[in-house]
Amino acid sequence: MRVPLRIIFATLIAFGAPAPTLAHSDDDHDAALEAVEKKDILQLADILGAVKDRLPGEVVGIEIERKHGVWYYELRTVDKAGRIFEVYVDAKTAEIARIKEK
Repeated sequence: MRVPLRIIFATLIAFGAPAPTLAHSDDDHDAALEAVEKKDILQLADILGAVKDRLPGEVVGIEIERKHGVWYYELRTVDKAGRIFEVYVDAKTAEIARIKEK
């Protein structure tokens, strides 16, 4: 079962963010959905709600990936000065693990 992109877009729009681009492999996508269903990781809406006030700009892209057995939401943001950031959020705890300017 896949989460329709329209649900993800609607969630982001509800938080005032522009529509994102999603990049991931089908295998990661399926595994991420399974992890959400098992409640091993948080849903995207919960992640965005938890970190929205701590993000350096507006979300313009989202990826989910697993590194060393840990799931991360990678949020790409753009601030008012046009700087681009990658924000890595632990998908289980909603803690920001790293912010990297591109």
